[in-house]
Amino acid sequence: MINFSNKKSHQAMLSFRITAITGEMMTKAFKKPTTKEIERINRLQQQQFNELFHMFEPPLPEGVPERLEKIVAEGKIEKENVLLDVGSGTGILVPVIRKYNPSRICASDLSENMLGQIKKNYPEVETFRADIKDLNLPDSTVDVVFINACYPNIADKEGAFENIARMMKIGGRMVISHPLGKAFIKKLKRNAPYPLDEFPDQSEAESLFRPFGFDIQTFIDEPECYILSLVKANRDVALQSQYSGGHNRGQG
Repeated sequence: MINFSNKKSHQAMLSFRITAITGEMMTKAFKKPTTKEIERINRLQQQQFNELFHMFEPPLPEGVPERLEKIVAEGKIEKENVLLDVGSGTGILVPVIRKYNPSRICASDLSENMLGQIKKNYPEVETFRADIKDLNLPDSTVDVVFINACYPNIADKEGAFENIARMMKIGGRMVISHPLGKAFIKKLKRNAPYPLDEFPDQSEAESLFRPFGFDIQTFIDEPECYILSLVKANRDVALQSQYSGGHNRGQG
C-alpha cells in the first residue's frame, strides 16, 4: 500500500489523482524538457537577469502599480499566512504583500542579483536562489503562492507545479499573473534567447492544473492584465481512503 504521508510518495499520489479524475491515465499536459535543456534555459536566464536586474526596479510603468494591487488581492492574504513569491525578481510584489502583514514572506529566483536587491530593500524577506522545482520548503506549509511575470520562464512546469502542490496547504491559493498581459509575452518571445511559454486560456488552465490538485477561482484575461487564481482542493483525503481500502495507514 502507498503511504500517502511520505514525501517520496507524492509523485505516486499525483499519478493516482490523475487516474481518479480522468478514469484513465492521462498523457502529461506540460512539455517535459530534458535535464540538459532545463539547465541550459536556467543558465541563460540567470545570466540575463543578473545583468539586467537594475531595470526591474521602480518606478514602474503607468498603471502597473494598480494592477499589482489587484493581483495581490487575489491571494486573499491573512495575517498568519506564509507567502511564497516565485520568480520574485527584485521584489515588486513585496511592498503590496507587506500591507497584509503575513507571518512570513519567502522569495525564490534564479538570479542572485535579483535576490540581493530584495535583501537590501526588504531584509525581513527570506530568499532562496533555486529553480522552483527544487525548492525544498516543508510539505504543506505555504498558504499563498504568487507567480507574477514568471510563468512563461519556468522551464520544467510539471516539476514546478508538482513541487508547489507539495509545499502548499489544502485550501491554499496560487496566483499566476502578469501586469502587462499576454500580449507582452508574445512580443518578448520574438527575441528571447530561451523559450517562453504563453499563458493558458481558461479551458487550457483547467486541464493543466487539475491533475496537480488545483481548481480555478478567478480568471482575468484583459489586454494589460492576466490573472489566474487557483485553490489547492482537498482531493487527497478521498484518494487516501480509496487506495488504502479503508484500513488505517500502515496496515495491509
